[in-house]
Amino acid sequence: MSDFSHEPARDRIIVALDCDRAEALRLAELLSGRAKWLKVGMTLFYAEGPAIVSQLKALGFKVFLDLKFNDIPHQVKGAAASATRSGADMLTMHASGGVPMMAAGQEGARDAALSAELAEPITLAITVLTSMDQADLDDIGVARPLREQVCALAELARKAKLSGVVASPQEASQLRAVLGPDACIVTPGVRPAGASLGDQSRVATPAQAFLNGASHIVVGRPITQADDPAAAFEAIAEELAGAGL
Repeated sequence: MSDFSHEPARDRIIVALDCDRAEALRLAELLSGRAKWLKVGMTLFYAEGPAIVSQLKALGFKVFLDLKFNDIPHQVKGAAASATRSGADMLTMHASGGVPMMAAGQEGARDAALSAELAEPITLAITVLTSMDQADLDDIGVARPLREQVCALAELARKAKLSGVVASPQEASQLRAVLGPDACIVTPGVRPAGASLGDQSRVATPAQAFLNGASHIVVGRPITQADDPAAAFEAIAEELAGAGL
């Protein structure tokens, strides 16, 4: 579990590196000394493997390895163990895989951390992807209203003893009430005012996301595709400071 309560909000901005290795390292260099967290997703990890996690860790960053495990419990336990040994500080699995699967992932992460003498990573359950809306849930046969579905999946994550969840900033306040003050609630779908929504459906500004109850926010293209990524990061940090965060 991450004790985030005493960390300034700027240190809980996670910059998503959805790019190739050369661009990821360029961005890491630009953000060094500013950002604390970088996110490695499928695009980068499937190209580079665990080595990219080690490289970013060596540069002083914490790494959110966002691979969204979803398989039988045995496979997810092994995947979480491998991710932990790679140095991941935060990892994800789909809550829709169920409590036994998530509990196996949590066990794999914990056991690997103990055996390798590493800090136990933050384990997060994906609730409903921030690109999805109610129509998308209807299409896949989910009868619950979207917010009810998010909270129901968060309850499963709590039963599996995960550190927290990933959800949109629009559901963060409900989730904070469900999961309590210590849970990690990581919110993608964060866009500074005036930024393009891209493929995101359920969004909020950085300050709104934290005020809604997020512990960490994920920001990708508004920073990584800016003409000056370091300045874009600092603009968000200044917005948060101006909001008293």
